[in-house]
Amino acid sequence: MEPSDNKVPKHVGIILDGNRRFSKKLMLKPWQGHEWGAKKIEKLFDWCKEYSVKELTLYTFSIDNFNRPKEEFDYLMKLFKETFEKWKNNKTIHENKIKIRFIGRTWMFADDVQKQMKEFEEMTKDYNNYIVNFAMAYGGRAEIIDAVKKLGQDVKDGKLKVEDINENSLSSGLYLNSEPDLIIRTGGEKRLSSFLLWQGHYAELVFLDKFWPEFEKEDFVGCLEEYSNRQRRFGK
Repeated sequence: MEPSDNKVPKHVGIILDGNRRFSKKLMLKPWQGHEWGAKKIEKLFDWCKEYSVKELTLYTFSIDNFNRPKEEFDYLMKLFKETFEKWKNNKTIHENKIKIRFIGRTWMFADDVQKQMKEFEEMTKDYNNYIVNFAMAYGGRAEIIDAVKKLGQDVKDGKLKVEDINENSLSSGLYLNSEPDLIIRTGGEKRLSSFLLWQGHYAELVFLDKFWPEFEKEDFVGCLEEYSNRQRRFGK
């Protein structure tokens, strides 16, 4: 069975959970699962192209993740830098004109990591066939707080009247002004963990018991099928 062509989600968000537990399962060092997880993302690019999913938002590193043990944190920063550097020459990204974006409080990262992100964004800024948003130093509540601060500053500067504040004006100040149709979480947990709290208000949710490095094409297709079989009523 294939997902219906007219009911394929245009925008899919994925919470990439279970990397460390995958490592434990294989008796590896706790953080080595992240390396497997990064390789899985490359396959995801191809699957999205095959099934015409135009936008991906990946929950890659939360604000809370800055509290990880130092050895694991340092390994992750090294992995981010190496992976982004390698992906700058990824044929799939350039041939399919995939725009890469980083959303979140990215200023929390060290300068060398920020530099990699900015260079990657600059390199793909004119691509418009597909979009991949990496949620880095991200938290849904933090995103809303930062958007409210922007509104407050606009009111203070006389650019906006309080009575003109609405959903559109708040959305314009978010890191991501795009709404996912489907949110997938791997790893067995059944919660959003502050992922796209505003944008995902009507997203369909699918929770999988598989750890992210175990996620395969058939799992992705199964999630798309689940989405295509649901009726989205939007409160009606």
